[in-house]
Amino acid sequence: MSARIAVMLPKLSSYGGAEGFSLRLATTLAQRGYAVDFICARQEVPAPEGVTPVIVGRPPLTRACKIAWYAYAAERARTRRGYDLSFSMGKTIAQDVLRMSGGPLSVFWRLSQRAWEAGFPRTWKMARRRLAPANALIRQLESTALQNQRVCVTVSHRVRDWLIEAHPELSQRDLRIIYNKPDLSRFSAPTDDERAALREEYGLAPQDVAISFAGTNFALKGLGTLTRALSMLPPHFKLFVAGGRNPGRFGALAESLGVAERIHFLGRVEDMPGLYRASDIFCLPSFYDTCSNAVLEALASGARVISTRDNGSSFFLTEDRILEDSADHEGLAAMLQTAADSPRPDAFVWPEAVKAGLPPYLDLVDELLA
Repeated sequence: MSARIAVMLPKLSSYGGAEGFSLRLATTLAQRGYAVDFICARQEVPAPEGVTPVIVGRPPLTRACKIAWYAYAAERARTRRGYDLSFSMGKTIAQDVLRMSGGPLSVFWRLSQRAWEAGFPRTWKMARRRLAPANALIRQLESTALQNQRVCVTVSHRVRDWLIEAHPELSQRDLRIIYNKPDLSRFSAPTDDERAALREEYGLAPQDVAISFAGTNFALKGLGTLTRALSMLPPHFKLFVAGGRNPGRFGALAESLGVAERIHFLGRVEDMPGLYRASDIFCLPSFYDTCSNAVLEALASGARVISTRDNGSSFFLTEDRILEDSADHEGLAAMLQTAADSPRPDAFVWPEAVKAGLPPYLDLVDELLA
């Protein structure tokens, strides 16, 4: 009889990082012959073949109540059904394997608050976070789940360090690192002719230095820092911002700094490989990022890449391309100028020693079931 495995996440969905990973994990486990249940509050996509949804429902109440209900109901389903192994992506009470993709809430608050201006905007943002009942519950569930697990998996070395900072007792527990691995087959360095054609599509002259940026949360991803850095660089440095959010205060900041004509807000970009390949530099000065796929995609596309120490993907960058302080726009401007003057890099090759993607999780299943 095959082992029975539970995958736990509030949504059975293909939209979102944790959701997409959970769906792929459940699918792969079912294909290997395990009996897989997906314990969720609601189902948004058809279940893969061999995966049985266990839907615990969602009360039409506040966010805190929904979080509390799922934690209680998922734990009840897990214990009653007697699984051989259980995977959780967070906001649960107990599990065999806990995958921490988002990092500890306390560290996220400490680092991300820097994305808002000091004074009232930052104080108000932090007050709303601390007063939200849902956040208090999430912090408690984080602590409880970390106590009640056999193996904790983080998605980068940076997240591992943050977890030990917030929960020092984890340094004595089984804590592993398995990176996300995007489909890098879609991304490759262009030939000179391909690059020239792509740059022409973006209206770039041969002497222009094209900097690209991608993200939906412009504040958290450091667009303010990058805009201020751009204002310190020569006029032939141009910035292309991919992301579906309205420019809002970042458009106003560009206007105030006199660089509005040098920043192109592209909205949602369907051809991200094309944007990376047209770029001289991809820059993501994140204040908090567990492991940005965009950094890896840009590396695979042959761009020079700059990010910050507080982005887990900086593990794949050389020290001269890592910004220590996400708010240091002067340091970033100097780094951008140096990168623009350097040769284009060799093709990125995933380091064999770095565990990534689904195979290490399958090895972990074999290990724990044994």
